[in-house]
Amino acid sequence: MQEQYATVATAGTHETEVNRSRFLCSLAPAATEQQALDHLAGVRRAHPTASHHCFAYVIGADAAVQKAGDDGEPGGTAGLPMLQMLLRRDMRYVVAVVTRYFGGTKLGAGGLIRAYSGAVGAALDTLGTVTRRRFRLVHVTVDHQRAGRLENDLRSTGRDVRDVVYGQAVTLSVGLPEAEVDTFRAWLAGATAGAATVELGGEAYGTP
Repeated sequence: MQEQYATVATAGTHETEVNRSRFLCSLAPAATEQQALDHLAGVRRAHPTASHHCFAYVIGADAAVQKAGDDGEPGGTAGLPMLQMLLRRDMRYVVAVVTRYFGGTKLGAGGLIRAYSGAVGAALDTLGTVTRRRFRLVHVTVDHQRAGRLENDLRSTGRDVRDVVYGQAVTLSVGLPEAEVDTFRAWLAGATAGAATVELGGEAYGTP
């Protein structure tokens, strides 16, 4: 699994202008290919008179799904440069749609490549991105007497407590980098005098 990737937290649009042509880059998170296509369809509905709606999306932490489309622009001058910009910035689970309103001046192949890739880059810079890092979920079970103090100790040492479940005992779910699991076990044994048990969960991605 890839250690980390970037994505957008929320949908947004940023506009640039090149030789009187308007380029509106709409970015949105997309967990699936269908979500990416739904976003593209929504942008088309919102701008029915635009000249082009070019798109690119990357789905999967390892970029397993990559698609791009030029929507009538010369082949390779729009969707592919957009996709390359997303990949260059390590973007995943994201869709970019650049809507162009033609301003009357042809830009040529080089100009189009710069305009479309630049629109995506400017949108990423303006709207902002978030980093998702790979972590291992660790489930810690401890008695009620020690649970409150343990949770405070976990949080005060900067560990990522993702869930707390109260039952006959208390189970705290903690997100850790894989490399820190053994160190965490040793710390936990000292913090609880060996009274806590640890069960490893699955791997996932999340913010630090």
